[in-house]
Amino acid sequence: MLRLRDTLSGEQRPFAPIGDEVRLYVCGITPYSEAHLGHALFSVVFDVLRRYLEWRGHRVRHIQNFTDIDDKLIERANATGASVGELAERHSEAYLAQLTRLNVLPATAYPRATEEMPRIIAFIEGLVAQGAAYPSGGDVYFRVRSRPDYGKLSGRAIEDLRSGARVDPGELKDDPLDFALWKGAKPGEPSWESPWGPGRPGWHIECSAMAMGTLGEQIDIHGGGADLIFPHHENEIAQSESRTGKEPFARFWLHNALLRLDDEKMSKSSGHLVGIDEALDWYGADALRMFILTSHYRSPLTYGAAALEAARVGAERLRQAAFVTGAGAGGALDPSAFRERFVEAMDDDLNTPRALAVLFDLARAVNRAHDADGDAGRAQAALRELAGVLGFTLHEPPPRAHPPEPFVDLLVGLRADLREARQWALADRVRDGLVGLGVELRDGPGGTDWSFR
Repeated sequence: MLRLRDTLSGEQRPFAPIGDEVRLYVCGITPYSEAHLGHALFSVVFDVLRRYLEWRGHRVRHIQNFTDIDDKLIERANATGASVGELAERHSEAYLAQLTRLNVLPATAYPRATEEMPRIIAFIEGLVAQGAAYPSGGDVYFRVRSRPDYGKLSGRAIEDLRSGARVDPGELKDDPLDFALWKGAKPGEPSWESPWGPGRPGWHIECSAMAMGTLGEQIDIHGGGADLIFPHHENEIAQSESRTGKEPFARFWLHNALLRLDDEKMSKSSGHLVGIDEALDWYGADALRMFILTSHYRSPLTYGAAALEAARVGAERLRQAAFVTGAGAGGALDPSAFRERFVEAMDDDLNTPRALAVLFDLARAVNRAHDADGDAGRAQAALRELAGVLGFTLHEPPPRAHPPEPFVDLLVGLRADLREARQWALADRVRDGLVGLGVELRDGPGGTDWSFR
C-alpha cells in the first residue's frame, strides 16, 4: 500500500482517498517571468505522483493554480510597460507549452486568481463574519491568534514568530502577526470591487478559495515546494480550517525539496536560473526527467551539466533496451519480480531512485536475454509500462548541435590554465560546462585531448 510522508505530522502514513477519487491540489507558478528548472522539478514530481496513483487504479482530480495577480507581477509589468494581464498570460501559456514538452499530464483544471474574485471575496466575507478576520483601512487581515494551533505545519511557535514580526508602512494591523487577505487598491494597480472598497487579494487566500471551489472543503493531498511551507501553506491551513471548522484541510501535505545551483536555490528572485526550454532543447524531456527522479523528491537536487549529461545517457540506455529487436525464442524472461520491486519502491513515499534502479536492472536483463537469443518480449513490455509510470516518453532525444571547435579549444585551454594555477573549483566548473556541451575530455601526460560525444 502506498505510504506518503505528511509534512504536518512528520510521519509516513498509508494513503487512501476520502472519496472515490483523489483530490490533489498543487500550488502553481506566479507567471511574472519565464519558468525555470525549479518549476520543472515540482511539475515532474507531482506528475509522477498522479501517474502512479492512476496506475494503481485511482481516479485523480488534479488542480494546479496560476497566481496571476501579485506584487511581483505588478512590479515586472511596471518595469516592462506590459499590462499585468498580458504578462501573466504570456508566461502562463509558455509554461503550459513547456509542460507538454516535459510529458507532464495536463491538470484537470488550471484556475487563475483573477477569474476567481467572487469566490475569494465570499471566502473573506465569511472569515470576517466569523471574527477570524477584520477590515482595516481598506485592507482585510486574518487574526493569527484566533488559531491557537497556528504554526503546526512549520513547527513554529506563535511567540517565537511575534519576536520577528513587523508592520510595513501603511498597514493597520491589530497584531504584527496578522496577514493580509485583501489589499486596498493603490494608484496604477489592477483592482476589483469588494465590500471593503476596490483592491486585490493577498497571496494566501486565493489557494484556499480555489482548492475548496474545485475540490471541496477537505482535500486528500496538497503539494508544493518546501519554500511554501511557511508562510504560504501555514496561512492556508489557518484560514481554511477557520472558515469551514473542519480539520484537517488537507490530509497529506507533500513538499518537494528545492533545486540548487552552486549551493543556492534556483529562483527568479536570486537571478540563478536555467530555463526549461533551454534544458529541453539540449538534453530532451527524458533526460531532464531522469535527472529529477534520480533524487528523492524530499532531497535537495543540485543542477550541473555533468549530472544532466549522465541522466541523458541513462535515459538512452532505457530507450534502447525497451526497443531492442531480434531476440530469439529461448527461455522467456518473467518481469513479475521486477514489477513487485518497482511497486515496493514507489509505495515507499515515491522512492523514485529505487524505482529507477529496478528499471535499469530490468533493462540489463532484457539486454542479456537479447544477447543470448532469449525471449525478452514480456520484459520489454513491462519496461515500457513501468517507464511510462514515471513519465518517460522513450523517444529518441533531439539532435544536438555541437559548439564551434575554436570555442571548445578556448575552454579547454582555460581549464588547463586554471589547473596550473591550482584553481581546482573553477577548473571543475569549466569541465562540467564542457561535458554539458557534449565534449569528452581525456587528460594525459601531454595535455588534454577532447572529442564530441
